[in-house]
Amino acid sequence: MTETVLANASLILPDRMMTGSLLIRDGLIAGIEEGAGVPSGAIDCGGDHIAPGMVELHTDNLERHIRPRPGVDWPHASAIIAHDAELASVGITTVFDALRVGSIEEEASDYPRYARPLASEIMAMRATDALRISHYIHLRAEVCSETLVAELDEFSPEDRVGLVSLMDHTPGQRQFHDITKLAQYVQGKHGMSDEDFAAHVARLTDLQARFGALHEAAAVEVGKRLGATLASHDDTTPEQVATSAGHGIRLAEFPTTMEAAEACHTHGIRTIMGAPNLVRGGSHSGNVAAAELARADRLDILSSDYVPSSLLSGAVILAEIWNDLPRAIATVTATPAAATGLADRGKLEVGRRADLIRFRMLDQTAVLRETWSRGRRVA
Repeated sequence: MTETVLANASLILPDRMMTGSLLIRDGLIAGIEEGAGVPSGAIDCGGDHIAPGMVELHTDNLERHIRPRPGVDWPHASAIIAHDAELASVGITTVFDALRVGSIEEEASDYPRYARPLASEIMAMRATDALRISHYIHLRAEVCSETLVAELDEFSPEDRVGLVSLMDHTPGQRQFHDITKLAQYVQGKHGMSDEDFAAHVARLTDLQARFGALHEAAAVEVGKRLGATLASHDDTTPEQVATSAGHGIRLAEFPTTMEAAEACHTHGIRTIMGAPNLVRGGSHSGNVAAAELARADRLDILSSDYVPSSLLSGAVILAEIWNDLPRAIATVTATPAAATGLADRGKLEVGRRADLIRFRMLDQTAVLRETWSRGRRVA
């Protein structure tokens, strides 16, 4: 039996703040007591905040480590370890690693098939306890592709697929309704000429027309077969949200308009917004600002998306908007855990996993001090 006591801490409980101590025993929260005392052998937190470890539902961070530059395929084991350590260092203790399924064979250099072997590598490393934090798989099902059905069929319920999101990156709608924003993104990332970009747009538009409906139906069916939570992506209109609701979707990643967010609320669909959107003060694609949804009470969950360190920063910004730190912390802990069926984490409660973070505030910036996963310090 191993025990650790974190004392003289500002505990962020589900509904309030409390100065107290927290007992960790064998990887679980075994006790919570009020008071500023520091028992012999306890860790004196000096008033620092103790919160649940953060739960990240959608991050492209692993892909960044796998392909640090165009055309560079980094050794996967090294990339997975670096990704895992980076997330631990910013307070993320559960991650749904986002892997794209659905490739374009004639554009193999930019859209190769990779999800199945990479998922196997992640699960093998998890089985040997090589990773610091808890990993699940998030399949980003790209309907605007050629190979989606075949790639989805490669996964089984044993693969820890916790989330399947329906992605449609057809130019001129959803995230890139403004096609000039898409041009800036794609041409900047891949160095395309105007002629190459026009051909790219035509190719994707054709793929969506031929396969869109088939792939959307297949992704919904496979998500249910895998026992995964279903999510939509970049909903723009109430009609798109209504379609999502008809599929049984209960999570909406990055709705692009207030109208879509309102429709999600009406249908009982939780909204996920990007923490970088909050930190930057707006969307890099010109879509609705996360802060606007927060002020309208239409934001439920934050995701770090492409900047892992933004997750805690975003929660702090929400706390300022709402004047409620426990509510803000829930958007990166309890709510994403509950939305994906993880009932054993996300709250400071006796019996929950001792996935914890310790941080203090430096002016308006959260400074992470320590991270624990299953009661073991990992950063």
